[in-house]
Amino acid sequence: MPQPKKTLSLSLDEEQNMPGTTEYNEKDLYPDIPKTMSPGLDTSFSVSDDSTQQSPTQEKGRGGNGHAHGHTTHHNGYTYGHHIHGRTLSTNTDASTLRSPPTIPPTHSHRTLILCFDGTGDQFDDDNSNIVNFFSMLKKDSPAQQMVYYQAGIGTYTIPQIAKPMMAKLHKVMDSMVGVHLNAHVMGGYEFLMQNYEAGDKIFLFGFSRGAYTARALAGMIHKVGLLPKDNHQQVPFAYKMYSREDEIGWRQSSAFKKAFSIDVDIELLGVWETVGSVGVIPKRLPFTTFNTHVKNFRHALALDEHRVRFKPNFFNRPTQEEMELGLKWGEMQRESDKARLEREKLRQKPHRRKTMRELERQYNNHGGQHYTDVEEVWFSGCHCDVGGGAVRNEIRNNLARISLRWMVRECFRLKTGILFHQEAFAVIGMDHSTLWPQVKPRPPPVTTFSKGHPPPLIRPLHTMGINHTAGADDDFVNEEEEDLADALSPINDMLEIAKSWWIMELIPQQIRFQTDEDSWVRKLSINRGRGRVVPKQRYDGVKLHRTVKIKMETPDEDGKKYTPKAKLIKTLVPTWID
Repeated sequence: MPQPKKTLSLSLDEEQNMPGTTEYNEKDLYPDIPKTMSPGLDTSFSVSDDSTQQSPTQEKGRGGNGHAHGHTTHHNGYTYGHHIHGRTLSTNTDASTLRSPPTIPPTHSHRTLILCFDGTGDQFDDDNSNIVNFFSMLKKDSPAQQMVYYQAGIGTYTIPQIAKPMMAKLHKVMDSMVGVHLNAHVMGGYEFLMQNYEAGDKIFLFGFSRGAYTARALAGMIHKVGLLPKDNHQQVPFAYKMYSREDEIGWRQSSAFKKAFSIDVDIELLGVWETVGSVGVIPKRLPFTTFNTHVKNFRHALALDEHRVRFKPNFFNRPTQEEMELGLKWGEMQRESDKARLEREKLRQKPHRRKTMRELERQYNNHGGQHYTDVEEVWFSGCHCDVGGGAVRNEIRNNLARISLRWMVRECFRLKTGILFHQEAFAVIGMDHSTLWPQVKPRPPPVTTFSKGHPPPLIRPLHTMGINHTAGADDDFVNEEEEDLADALSPINDMLEIAKSWWIMELIPQQIRFQTDEDSWVRKLSINRGRGRVVPKQRYDGVKLHRTVKIKMETPDEDGKKYTPKAKLIKTLVPTWID
């Protein structure tokens, strides 16, 4: 009996844009889509047997409005759930034609759900952030192994209920200033997880700037109210309302709600670039955004030279004793993913060294077995967009943001996340994939000169690489150490020098909230005057600087001046240099 053909269908709606969507060429950002498909689309498709494929009407009924709230179809191992809006297209193709470039690692033992949240005003354009560049590296055509979600930044989209163009534009401006639609951004990511999470899946969240805050808020919502089972769309706004409440009644209700309705899941990795301390001009804080014991690993790239008052960093802080007692205690809920996870761990369990007493204390100190979060916050040279990306145009190869992108990718391998990356993408960002898999190799010492006497030649940006592009990137790539050198010597883009209007905020008193060495929280009014950032708890915890900071500090510029970070570092303390 002949095998049925697979149908690749894209469900789109031109008239409405939803949170988390943006318009770009799918051939650029999604090179895995077969070339027979029409271009000009933007991010959700599903694969199914044509004998069981749903009609557009049926699919619309499942999602409520035809938009992708994690629309997925499960047939013979295929599950697609990216997010696209436009018109409806479909193309028939044999399963054998749905090939994609090799990935690193080639496969893994669990499915990964990866959500990426861009910064304020950021979307796919000619000066992409590290979120777009990271997302471009991910495998997207095997949803049985990996599902991915991209959300454009705050202030880049129109809420569909706002029909008038002038009102829509006003809401975009207000969203970028005040974050009025932060709830829509958080709920958009939450619904993707609600629709697609299955027992045993591993969840990864990434974000830049206010997108980093959105990612941390989503992790906080999952911590406080849990993850609703699939198709509970009407409950999501209610769940968010309970999450955002900080009064005692709200805490009691959220705990009861979580126990009655939700699945208790962990976040394997929360990786962020430059989390800002508040969303918009009016500070807005949400529970579990400064700490979260449901996050197993936290990685944070921070800018040494950002010194605008509205861009104070939001560090991962130690919880106070009062905060530790909030919400459900560990073990009070059945964890749906535990059984599947334990079965896999038994199959791949290997002998390992015996843990030290201190490691055991850290692991079991919180609520009878719940581990503390493994936190790594590392400082890089540059200002806000020099670390998170978007400070320079895409065609400019060497820039400071590539350094933190490589660091974040390396952390994904060090933590054995199993995230699937396109093999050809590593050379584009200046990495050799053989140094990361099957094991992460120690890095050679930094270099101070180029082997050919000048920086490596241009490699095309990630998003311009097609599915069949394998030559060129590897031909131009020398090694990561020379890429580090070229990127470290790139200029810093200081907005207080580029756009003098930012100085207005520097002269207005602003409320600052920070954590003391005793873990208590203090608020005070301060006039910033362009002063550098304060690196907290240096004497107790030290400070972690990426090794490229040392390269930049020791290499004079064209005028013979050496780089000095603007952040307030204690000169007598020796930093920890991070690879």
